[in-house]
Amino acid sequence: MAAKIKKGDRVEVLAGRDKGKKGDVIRVVPEENRAFVQGVNMVKRHTKPQGMGKPGGIVEKEGPIDLSNLALLDPVSGKATRVGFKVLEDGSKVRVARPSGEVIDR
Repeated sequence: MAAKIKKGDRVEVLAGRDKGKKGDVIRVVPEENRAFVQGVNMVKRHTKPQGMGKPGGIVEKEGPIDLSNLALLDPVSGKATRVGFKVLEDGSKVRVARPSGEVIDR
C-alpha cells in the first residue's frame, strides 16, 4: 500500500496532548504505523556518557506518534486534509489533497 505520509511532509496533530501542533515529519516507521514529527511529543531520555565527545544527562527529543493521529496539510489552504492518489498522464502515481485536488508530491 502506498504511504499517505512521508518524511519531509508538513503535518498537523489531530489527537493527544499535542493536538493542533504542526511540524515536519522527521522519520516514518511503517512497520509500527508511527512517525516522528519535529517539536511534537517531546520526551526526556536519561543518557549515559558515551566517551569524551558525548556527555551524559537528560536529553529531550521527539517520540513516536501514531499515523492515525496525523493529517497532511493542504498546500493551498494550509488546513488538515485527507490524502488521495492519482495516476498522471506519464504513468506516475502521485498523492493529491482531497479538497483542493492539488498535487502534494513534488
